[in-house]
Amino acid sequence: MRDLTLILLAAGSSSRFEMGIKKQWLRVGHDPLWKFVTDKLSKTSLFDKIVIASSKDDIVFMKNYAKYTFVEGGETRQQSLRNALAEVDTKYVMVSDIARACINEDFLKSIISNVDKGDCIVPYLNVTDTVVYKNETINREDVKRVQTPQLSVTSVLKQALDTDIEYTDESSAIVANGGTRFFIKGQEEAHKITYIDDLIKVPCIKEPSSDILSGNGFDVHAFDENSKMYLGGVEIEADYGFLAHSDGDVAIHALIDALLGAAGMGDIGMMFPDNDDAFKGIDSKILLKKVVQKIYNYGFEIINVDLTIAAQKPRIGKYKIAMREVLSEILTIEAQRVNIKATTTEKLGFIGRGEGVGVIANANLKYFNWAKC
Repeated sequence: MRDLTLILLAAGSSSRFEMGIKKQWLRVGHDPLWKFVTDKLSKTSLFDKIVIASSKDDIVFMKNYAKYTFVEGGETRQQSLRNALAEVDTKYVMVSDIARACINEDFLKSIISNVDKGDCIVPYLNVTDTVVYKNETINREDVKRVQTPQLSVTSVLKQALDTDIEYTDESSAIVANGGTRFFIKGQEEAHKITYIDDLIKVPCIKEPSSDILSGNGFDVHAFDENSKMYLGGVEIEADYGFLAHSDGDVAIHALIDALLGAAGMGDIGMMFPDNDDAFKGIDSKILLKKVVQKIYNYGFEIINVDLTIAAQKPRIGKYKIAMREVLSEILTIEAQRVNIKATTTEKLGFIGRGEGVGVIANANLKYFNWAKC
């Protein structure tokens, strides 16, 4: 048929998934779920274009994985769909959710084959259990479990969504706007992942790779007599601090880069630019918390970290345990998996001259293994 665009919705926060990870970032091998699904549907060659609607922050990271057309989503499914439709210039549009991981080519073709039978072609499943609505038992034959993908006439769908009324699927908006829909039999395999228990109902996805992902970070800061010193999240007794845009915690800055490096998420300067006043003087622990949250949201788990602090001064031996405790709490790992080492440079270089501190950090990550939940 062609003259058809596929929109995949991936902007949700996964609040019902309740696992501290966005379900679109669950790993299938090395691929996040959104890429696994998109690649599989792309290989059918049924679509002129594929548009993915996702959150602004996610899109920055998604572009490291693939070259699809990405559109910033909205606060609701319908707003995300409207934004994506602005990129559609084909006669027809098919809309699905990334969380429907096991859609196959035959299912897509069965939807497309009915394109002339309504403004929206809608797959559905029958209800087999007794249905009670507002304390009244109703005829289950009159109830349909509506699925995606749904195929719509693009112009009709755009007009139907030009409203403040929120609809949970395309067909409901189209019918409310005077359009028509045609139902076809859906597939149990096209089950939507909403809760963690739904993962056993999507047999087409394999568990994450068990590979260990490593990253390193390096940072230096010169001393500043007008600042307090913070290192590894701990205030150090000294008559000077660090010259920096933030509080200058060089250990945390190196650690952030190590974490981002292991995850393939760029570096601290990309995430927290030093020309942004929002981060001026900020506590570096706050920055680390934001990074850790993102690490977990995007499907990773932190295994361990190791920091080497090179400083001729100050002496930090008595602060190591406190650093471990502070960092392990932020990283949500045991303190024994946070290693802190200290060394001097034998009075060589700017560190040896007592002009500043340098830190090397290493971090190891693994993918969140949803298959063992």
